[in-house]
Formats: sequence, C-alpha cells, structure tokens
Amino acid sequence: MIPMMFSQFHITPESISPMKNRRSFLKTSAVLGTAIPTALSFSSAGKAESAAEVTDHELTATLDRLVGAFRGDVGIYVRHIPSSRTVRIRADELFPTASMIKVSIMMSLFDLIDQGKLAYHQKLVYDGKFKYPYMNEDILDSYRIGETIKLSKLIMLMITISDNSASYWAQHLAGTGTQINDVLAAHGFENLRINSRTPGREDAYKEYGWGQTTPYEMCRLFELIRFGKAVSPAASEEMYRILTRVYWSGEALSQIPPWVQTASKQGALSRSRSETVLVNAPHGDYVFCAVTRNQEDTGWDDDNEGYQLMRYVSRACWRHFEPDYGWEPATKVGEWNR
Repeated sequence: MIPMMFSQFHITPESISPMKNRRSFLKTSAVLGTAIPTALSFSSAGKAESAAEVTDHELTATLDRLVGAFRGDVGIYVRHIPSSRTVRIRADELFPTASMIKVSIMMSLFDLIDQGKLAYHQKLVYDGKFKYPYMNEDILDSYRIGETIKLSKLIMLMITISDNSASYWAQHLAGTGTQINDVLAAHGFENLRINSRTPGREDAYKEYGWGQTTPYEMCRLFELIRFGKAVSPAASEEMYRILTRVYWSGEALSQIPPWVQTASKQGALSRSRSETVLVNAPHGDYVFCAVTRNQEDTGWDDDNEGYQLMRYVSRACWRHFEPDYGWEPATKVGEWNR
C-alpha cells in the first residue's frame, strides 16, 4: 500500500492496477529491449530525435484519473524507452522546475570541465557569498569562511541533497544563467531554461521561479544523460551516477523497489511539486516527469497532495511496466520519509 492516501481525490491504490495485456507488453518489451541504445537518434545538427511515439492508452487513462482528481494543474510525460510507449498530459506546457533545474546547472559545469576550463576535483575556497537566504539547513552553510571543498563535492551537495547554497555557487561557477541557457540551447532544448539571477529573464522568474521546463524536455534531458549524449559519453556516465544517489526518496522513489536503480531529481515550491525519474527496470528503462502548478495544497507535510501525486504517478508507472514483479512497499515505509 502507498503510505499516504489520496482520500480527497477519491482514488485508492487498488484502482491503479497492473496493465491488462501484460503478456503482450512484456513480450514486445523483451523483443525491443535490444533497441534501447538506439532509442535516441541524432540529426546532423546533434539534436536528439526520439523514436516515433506510440500512445499508451491504458496508462494514459490511469494517469488521467489522477490528474482529474487533483486540485491544481498537472503536466506528465512518460516514455517506456524500448517500445516508445508514451503518455502525454500537458507535456509541452511550461511548469516551474524548482530544484530540478539543478540538473541543467550540473550539465553546464561538466561542459566546462570537458573543455578544461574547470577541474572536477579542483579545490574551491568557501567565502559565504552564495548563502541561500530562505533557510538555514544547507550543509554548505556549516562551512567556515576559508575552508575548501572540491567541485565534485559541491556538485554532489547540489544534486544528492539539493543544497541550495551549493547550487547558487555552482550556478555562478557554470557561467551564470546566461551560459547555462546557451548550453541548453546547444543541446536542442527550447523551453528548459534557468531564470534566477539571469539578465533578461526577470519576468519568467516572477512566473516560474528558479527555472522552467516542459515535462517532455525534462525527460529528454535525463535520456540524453542516460545514453551518453550530454556533453560527452564520459561526462554523461558520471552525471548519471550522481543522479542515482539522491537523498529525497520519500515520494516517487518510494514506489519503486529499492534495489532497482533510478536516476532522479525532485523539486518543490509552495504551489508546485515535481519529480523526474529514469528507472532501469527489468523489462526496459522508462522515464517520467510529473509537475504541478497552482496547486491548492501549499503545506509542507508528507501528505501534501503534490507529494502524494508523485507517489501515485510512480506507482502507476511501475505497476504498468512491471506488472508481474510482485513487490509492494513495506508497511509503514512512509515513516522513513524525509
């Protein structure tokens, strides 16, 4: 059972059922599994071109029920990579990224490392200039002025625990938002952008906050990293390893067996919750992004409707793509939520 209930949504965990035509799906996945490395093709301009999408009507119907019961706007993109079975629910609309934008910052840092302008393990001197002003729980803020930290550890803090002070510093080292957005554009992204501390994006910052994206483009970023197409194959592999070591496992990740590898990044604002996850599942990788905006529940407790939605979307995807796996989250697993 999912630890938190969507009682106000009139949805129960049992209503999220494994797909009916499971045998044909698993057979198709097994045949197509060998095609995973070529799930993304690239044009002469170097832009990613996904294989032709096939609408997954059953999963779409399940997720539509969740979205219809949610008090706020929801965007979802899901793709089972070997078969290109896809769900699109407002997948090309703009939503706040919140902390998911930190994956873009990481990619831009690796771009500079790849060019030799930064060194992955170079020592940085902490000067306190990039302290995040809205909370005091960041690990970096416990550093004393003059202490050193390796760039690799700064990136780890930014992604693994989503340390905001480390992220502000990392954004500065990456060349500020302008340079980061140039790197995103060079990788073919049209909507995924960083707004905070970026000249010319003040209006976008007021509307979306630190960053903005579509659910589709957030998944595409994860796929580029997964298949070695972000910066370079070596850089992609290291970034993917970093994304598999995330502290915030209480929402979408709680609905996936802990021994199944996942790469993920989470985001949260008062009226928005978001998560992108790429799952290295037994019958083929799948990726999904769920983002909310204008949600009525602005609380920060574990039962926030946005957090619950992330769990339900993740549960629906896992049960759909791995219907015979036979795993359920342990009783009282929610007690371990962050």
